[in-house]
Amino acid sequence: MTSAVAAVSIFPSSLSLLRLPSSLLKVRVRVRASASMSSSDHAVVPAVIVGGGRVGRALQSMGDGRDLLVGRGQPVPADFAGPILVCTRNDDLDAVLEATPPSHWNDLVFFQNGMLEPWLESKGLGDADQVLAYFAVSKLGEPPVDGKTDTNPEGLTAAFGKWAPAVAARLQNANLSCKVLEKEAFQKQMLEKLIWIAAFMLVGARHPGATVGAVEKEYRSEVASLIAELASAAAGAKGIQFDEGIEERLCAYSRAVSHFPTAVKEFKWRNGWFYSLTEKALAEGKPDPCPLHTAWLKELKSI
Repeated sequence: MTSAVAAVSIFPSSLSLLRLPSSLLKVRVRVRASASMSSSDHAVVPAVIVGGGRVGRALQSMGDGRDLLVGRGQPVPADFAGPILVCTRNDDLDAVLEATPPSHWNDLVFFQNGMLEPWLESKGLGDADQVLAYFAVSKLGEPPVDGKTDTNPEGLTAAFGKWAPAVAARLQNANLSCKVLEKEAFQKQMLEKLIWIAAFMLVGARHPGATVGAVEKEYRSEVASLIAELASAAAGAKGIQFDEGIEERLCAYSRAVSHFPTAVKEFKWRNGWFYSLTEKALAEGKPDPCPLHTAWLKELKSI
């Protein structure tokens, strides 16, 4: 199922359909048909939205007026049946969990960037719903812009978990793309976005004032080397293999959001995960799997 769903976005030509087994062809056609539905075909499931920032307000605007918006620290009601869309900063997640009745923890849908797996597992939420949001909201109240790229014109946003279809329907109502993936395919795409954040932010920080677009255009060799290193480390740590073309996919996304500034921040959730792989390897007497990453973090005094 996972490979078939992921293939919809990567191989759109009719010729590729001929290469698929008939059992997967049915899945492919069904997903493609869902993705091409008009917004009027999607029923929006009312949600609790935690966080009144740009993303939270944008998600609320995609609803039908039945959503409940709660601010940081406000309690999530126990009598609300539906998804709980968490749109806060990563460092606020502990507070969000404390404000949510444990009976509704399996309704939480996390929209955060970065590596959440260690935190989720520490809370017993290893299979929690997640969304990789490849759309941008420039200012509060402005409509979101889909992060489609020249390598993935169908869009990159993806959702995983029991509420993933409801999230996809909400986004599609706003003419935004969203794929529903199984866990393995989602994890690979999550790691790709983590590599993008860690690599482009670190290289950009070495060149003050550089946007992600400038990194892609002017420092391509630096970021390409770092992408390759981080991808190899992530693949080894998770026992996965990334699809070919990861460098070009990540560079294409940088071209699509070229105005984004760069900075090494939220270290625990971003570059910190790769540095934890370094610390583990060195503690075991093994070579650093991310020597370039480590050297540049030291250069910036981030470690």
